[in-house]
Amino acid sequence: MMIDKRLINLCKDSKKYINFTVLVNWISIICNIGIITIIGNIINDLANLNVIDTRKFIIIALFLIIRFISSLSSGYFSYKASSNVKVTLRDMIYRKLLKLGLNYNEVMSTSSIVQASIEGVEQLEIYFGKYLPQLFYSLIAPLTLFIVISFISIKSAVVFIISVPLIPISIIAIMKIAKKILKKYWGIYSNLGDTFLENLQGLTTLKVFNVDDIKHKKMNDEAENFRKITMKVLRMQLNSITIMDLIAFLGASIGSIVAINEFLNGRLTIGEVVVIILLSSEFFIPLRLLGSFFHVAMNGIAASEKIFKLLDAKELEKENFNMKNELCDLNINIKNISFSYDKERKVIDNVSMKFAKGTFTAIVGKSGSGKSTIASLILNTYKVDNGKILFNSIDIDDLSFDNIYEKITLISTNSYIFNGTILDNLLMAKDDATKEEINRALELSNLKEFINTLKDGLHTKTGENGNLLSGGQKQRLALARAILSNREVMIFDEATSNIDVESEELTLDSINKLSKEKTIIMISHRLQNVKNADKIYVMKNGKVVEEGDHHTLLSLKNEYYKMIENQKKLERKEAI
Repeated sequence: MMIDKRLINLCKDSKKYINFTVLVNWISIICNIGIITIIGNIINDLANLNVIDTRKFIIIALFLIIRFISSLSSGYFSYKASSNVKVTLRDMIYRKLLKLGLNYNEVMSTSSIVQASIEGVEQLEIYFGKYLPQLFYSLIAPLTLFIVISFISIKSAVVFIISVPLIPISIIAIMKIAKKILKKYWGIYSNLGDTFLENLQGLTTLKVFNVDDIKHKKMNDEAENFRKITMKVLRMQLNSITIMDLIAFLGASIGSIVAINEFLNGRLTIGEVVVIILLSSEFFIPLRLLGSFFHVAMNGIAASEKIFKLLDAKELEKENFNMKNELCDLNINIKNISFSYDKERKVIDNVSMKFAKGTFTAIVGKSGSGKSTIASLILNTYKVDNGKILFNSIDIDDLSFDNIYEKITLISTNSYIFNGTILDNLLMAKDDATKEEINRALELSNLKEFINTLKDGLHTKTGENGNLLSGGQKQRLALARAILSNREVMIFDEATSNIDVESEELTLDSINKLSKEKTIIMISHRLQNVKNADKIYVMKNGKVVEEGDHHTLLSLKNEYYKMIENQKKLERKEAI
């Protein structure tokens, strides 16, 4: 009943601790049976005016000590059964996200992943630590009690054992309803998380356009839906607990009444009746506790469906081939590739390009021409529909992401600056970087002069996504980090599009310096930025329509020339 084999197999270390938990719980109930049986004998001795053997109290004390140790052990083994679950599952989620790369949000939204990784995994901790041990213990405990009570009163034992299955039957019936409700609960919860995260990230935009009240109302409506589904879940839990309590009390009452009737007919002693009445609760307590853990575990199972959806997502990761030697002096050759995001409209149409070692190559074109898609394909973020991308003579599909990322780095307008210090962000590229290497990266990125003006220097805080730095400073920090990583090929994807003119000039100066020692691929809509390139590819509607250096393309007076003239006109208008 609600045993997810795949989930259990993911956390194999938990199995033995689940077994240990069941064992010590069983020892604990044996101690309870022993204590209650001795109490029944003492009551019989009192009823018959017999002298009570003091050794019985010593035995009771020993049983209590063993039960106390068993209870402590149960808590310890329960913790061990679940302690690795959180680490294991979150590690698997993290590794999966690394393999999916930038495409992870095609599988699941960011907030849904956060919710599944935090609250969902927490719920699964209870599933492993509490629910599963209680499930197996709930099967053993009633059978043990049935055997013991059958030696006293077979009629009472039969009543108890018949009543016990009614609790799991009620749980199974509730489970069918609970699955639907909890699936809906997690869906609404994820939607609310998506809305909240989106509104938080776009708060400034909402204020600028004065639509924050509209979004606020929408989020309130979603919050109200979440409140309603939460109350529905709680109502379902309360009703199911009430049903299980009724079954437990009714079964215990009927079994106790049968025992009392046996006593009145002279077939049981007063001590035996007391033993049956006291043990009657032990018949139902394990399953009653199972019912309590069931609801939390059910929530965890619902969350695990989201986790498995992520873990089962198709990825481009391949075997980790060791091709370091074959990729030395890297030349990238794109041959007649075509690509479509939706498999209908072609974004890249029969494109061929070459990026020779040590050259400065630019890709230009209007927005939507397919420039940035080329960068994504070179990084193997997406797989081409037709054609080939060769790294030297090796097909990109025969390379792992590690092979590719060891050779190529990307600097884009969206390069992320992590919360921490400037030094923290730099050392992400190379954690053992020397002072000389860091200084060189700062000099090449034109960031050193700025660092020297800071009170804390390299230990200056950057803030979340570098919000304590200007746009230009963030971009130059991303560039310095890329330089420190010392990759052979550097791709600049609109790296100067969101920064001021001064910062843009500094960044372009850095790129020109780097072009003397690295293979540079620059994607830009600003044509003045690429005039020093060895070769320029001009794209339009997913095709390469022109190629050559700046002067050659100008002399053709075609697409590139028209783009240059249009940009000059726009710049003159802006200057007026």
